[in-house]
Amino acid sequence: MRYFIALALFVVPAFLWADDWEDRLVFNDAASADRIRVISSTDTVLFAPLIEDFVAQNPNVSVEYLVSGTADIDRRVRETSDAFDIVISSAMDLQLKLANDGYARLVNDIEVPHWAQWHQSLFSFTSEPATIVINRAAFEDKPIPQTRQALIEVLRTRPEEFRGKIGTYDVRQSGLGYLFATQDARASETYWRLMEVMGGLGVRLYCCSGDMINDLADGTILVAYNVLGSYAAVRTEGKDALEVVLPSDFQTIMMRTALISSATDQPDAAEAFLRYLVSETPGSTGSKTSLPLLEPDSGATDQESISLNPALLTFLDTLKRRKFLSAWEDAVIQ
Repeated sequence: MRYFIALALFVVPAFLWADDWEDRLVFNDAASADRIRVISSTDTVLFAPLIEDFVAQNPNVSVEYLVSGTADIDRRVRETSDAFDIVISSAMDLQLKLANDGYARLVNDIEVPHWAQWHQSLFSFTSEPATIVINRAAFEDKPIPQTRQALIEVLRTRPEEFRGKIGTYDVRQSGLGYLFATQDARASETYWRLMEVMGGLGVRLYCCSGDMINDLADGTILVAYNVLGSYAAVRTEGKDALEVVLPSDFQTIMMRTALISSATDQPDAAEAFLRYLVSETPGSTGSKTSLPLLEPDSGATDQESISLNPALLTFLDTLKRRKFLSAWEDAVIQ
């Protein structure tokens, strides 16, 4: 399937030309195809196989794929909701608030488990854990920590080895980073102890998982905390120097979600794309994705994943967010 960077003026509305997208690609450039615009936080290399498969099954639809950060997606959709047809993000809380605030189109008769959708307007299609990724060079002949407490003990025991060599999200800028942080804090006080230790060692702060993994690979950092599982799996494949750890004390599992913009001017094509994403056989024509697609029959997902419910909105409250970020800065910015 052919896809290319959209260069012609007619491809994108004029007001989008000033935007600084992380990536922008068009799949299926047939002049007769109905174009839908998908804004997403997922790197194109991970999502392209699904779009290729979709347009192979739906040759009358063209997909313009626009990549941006999770917090930026929320801002863009609120400012110009009619600029996008599908909104995809790993920041479940921001997505739920968009749906609650009327930015999502109601879609009836989609058969998904109750825990994988919100009021028939927001739908989950992947299940992905937050992970710890380490550079094995730092743990040669030493046990690799499998829990947050074990990581704390390693950092306290060998501070000079890890000073300036630890990475995590800047939760002030990253929507997904903020989601992971608030969920970790709700699950255990260990999170705050870990943040204090990392802050005392001059933790490096990142916008996204990909940048953390790049710095792990070249030795800039030796440990990265809360790296998104799908990125960790893809980016560490074939790299013997790196190891992905699923913490055994507790796991934070995010479900990537999609919604149709309430302002879409291509409702039929957008709905076809959404139904494809939540279908049981995405990628059926041979295009394989590394995204861990949701398994509707998995009973464990309901219990282990962050739930799509009003509790997700708690830390989006202005006062609660300000209080959380203040506590986070006190721990991390030392």
